[in-house]
Amino acid sequence: MFIIGLGTAAPPRRYTQRECWDALQKSAPFPRLAPRSRAILQKVLCGDNGIATRHLALEPLSEVFNLTPDVLHARFAKHAPALATKAAQLALKDAKCKAGDIDAVLISTCTGYLCPGLTSHVSERLGLRPDVFPLDLVGQGCGAALPNLRAAEAILTAGRAQKVLSVCVEVCSAAFYLDDDSGVLISACLFGDGAGAAVLANKPQPKRRHVEWKWGSSLLAPDKRDALRFDYKNGMLRNILLPQVPQIAGDEAVRLLNESLVAAGVKREGITGWILHTGGRDVLLALGQARLERIRHSPQHRRAARIWQSQQPDGFFCARTRPARCRAGRVVVDVGVRRGFQLPWCVVGSEINL
Repeated sequence: MFIIGLGTAAPPRRYTQRECWDALQKSAPFPRLAPRSRAILQKVLCGDNGIATRHLALEPLSEVFNLTPDVLHARFAKHAPALATKAAQLALKDAKCKAGDIDAVLISTCTGYLCPGLTSHVSERLGLRPDVFPLDLVGQGCGAALPNLRAAEAILTAGRAQKVLSVCVEVCSAAFYLDDDSGVLISACLFGDGAGAAVLANKPQPKRRHVEWKWGSSLLAPDKRDALRFDYKNGMLRNILLPQVPQIAGDEAVRLLNESLVAAGVKREGITGWILHTGGRDVLLALGQARLERIRHSPQHRRAARIWQSQQPDGFFCARTRPARCRAGRVVVDVGVRRGFQLPWCVVGSEINL
């Protein structure tokens, strides 16, 4: 499978963490929080936690504190189709493909629910063929981009499609919640809104640099499911994030990486780049402590994490630039941590095709 086009989209407004803290102090929910909770919010939003800014579908920022199920759903219904469509349009342009060339469209999300799903809305806006194969993927959380790509690989390998449009979109501002749970508070300080898309094909584009998907695998750990998941409270999504998540990710990721490299026939010294979706600085540090030294000292990832922090689509944001920086024939590894608890990996190669 070849990645022949990439596109990303984010809301136009980007807010600093300090701006978020200033707005939070003026909000109605803030006085109702315990003193310890306010201290946690101040530490995360005003400290150096690796995230400097977030794109949010809010104008003004104070909209985020209107916490009712109807308002949150309306925010998702308005912005998720628009962001997904924009990212898809840019991916099609990058691939030099027309909407009619797409045989299947796969869209992943976890921050809202539409029925018919996002594939219906996005297909209409893009003008995809009526016989396109639409597949909505939900409930896979932060790292859903990789299982989305694996599903696309299966469709292409089966010969049911020549070109597949893969899209991930999250409107985390539509899944905002505040209470005195520390995990809930930290989650409110981490994530932004955005979408990413890729055009995938079973053949590379002629006379263009291409990226080939070499291998993908994942590790499912149901016994750790309660460490990282969504819950419902008062009719709204509420993110559960336990303190042990970074350690779990670090321990399991190394084993899965080693198994994936063996299966892909790639030696570790051949890895020249990383695309990381870790969900924050602490998971990144845990991966470094778990002997992934090249991750630990990656300035590119530190910069990406400070700008793009939008759950599953952020892998697409990084992927737009990272493979291009690797020399031809080299290997890039992508890792994600997602609700479940599941860790997906993929191995891709970059080549010049003339």
